[in-house]
Amino acid sequence: MSTVAYGQREVARARYAVAAVFAVHGAVTGSFATRVPWIQDHAGVSAGQLGLALAFPALGASLAMPLAGSVSHRFGARTALRGLLALWTLALVLPSLAPNLLTLCLALFVYGATAGMSDVAMNALGVEIENRLDRSIMSGLHGMWSTGALVGSAAGTLAAHLGADARLHHVLAAAVLTVVGLVACSWVLDLQPAEDEDPPPRFALPPRSALLIGAVGFCAVFAEGASLDWSAVYLRDELETSAGLAAACTTGFTLTMALARLAGDRIVDRFGAVRVVRVSGVLATLGGLLVVVGGHPAVAMAGFALMGLGIAVVVPLCFAAAGRAGSNPSLAIAGVATITYTSGLVAPSAIGGLAQATSLVVSFGLVTVLACCLVVFAKVLRVGDRDRPKIAPAKAGVPDRQA
Repeated sequence: MSTVAYGQREVARARYAVAAVFAVHGAVTGSFATRVPWIQDHAGVSAGQLGLALAFPALGASLAMPLAGSVSHRFGARTALRGLLALWTLALVLPSLAPNLLTLCLALFVYGATAGMSDVAMNALGVEIENRLDRSIMSGLHGMWSTGALVGSAAGTLAAHLGADARLHHVLAAAVLTVVGLVACSWVLDLQPAEDEDPPPRFALPPRSALLIGAVGFCAVFAEGASLDWSAVYLRDELETSAGLAAACTTGFTLTMALARLAGDRIVDRFGAVRVVRVSGVLATLGGLLVVVGGHPAVAMAGFALMGLGIAVVVPLCFAAAGRAGSNPSLAIAGVATITYTSGLVAPSAIGGLAQATSLVVSFGLVTVLACCLVVFAKVLRVGDRDRPKIAPAKAGVPDRQA
């Protein structure tokens, strides 16, 4: 992308606009997740068939993500994000319209493809704004995604409690979120490709640097997916708690993640990405150990909350590092996003399969080992000037680094 000159006020305004985009993206996910039981009943599919269908969003995202760079190059960053985000918000309607397994799989494939492309576009813009501001904002942006997901989940829970038809609910939610998203996109940076810049390939393998960064993201997302999908089951089956207490454990995990992401940027600016990820890995590992060896509901709940606190900022920092890892940020970000989406797809089934063969305790032992890997491999996020800690403010008279 060309280095278009923007004043600090315009860049700051674009930061809030992209934050709103992240919240809209998360709200779509939350709105969908709460109505999955209704969608299952409407499509008339079994639990096994639903599990098959729910693999299609990740499949669609993985195949479509590499296209995001080409779309942004052709139409410019603002127009591309506006179009891709609108496709994603409107795709929310499709799964609730599906009358059978085949149409549900197709709907979820489109749902995932639009989710993945808009995800790459908004993260690429977030990294660009972070570089121009010369301070960390990616953790806060992902915190806004979590906040949006919580709001969407709350609205979906209310709709389900009232017995509302998911088709009506999702049409209304899609309409509102599309309007909010289009308005927010009007204020993001309008980056255009340089005249001599070659278009990126439509499909290409991610660079080696993105693979290493993506491996760190894989560990964090694996722990996230395992905890989100299996924490309640762990408390209910392994520790014999009530359904309400088990659900509260998952809520606590989600809240600690959201709060840590919203507060994470200041910590990253002070101590640097590598130090933060190492400490995060320690916290997540300690949380995993509490889950595995605690043997008491309160200890396990504290462990899951600590794990959420530990892994919260890792994925945002992986996206930020990918955006600085080479000459084609969109390709690197798409590579990291594909790896993390794959991890989110693999984690729930891997935990279930290992639990079937052994136990959930052993499954979360694996999660603890992966959390420990964050400590070992955090150094791969040391990419560019943005990873240096900023313990002291800049001296007067020294100009800031320009993006």
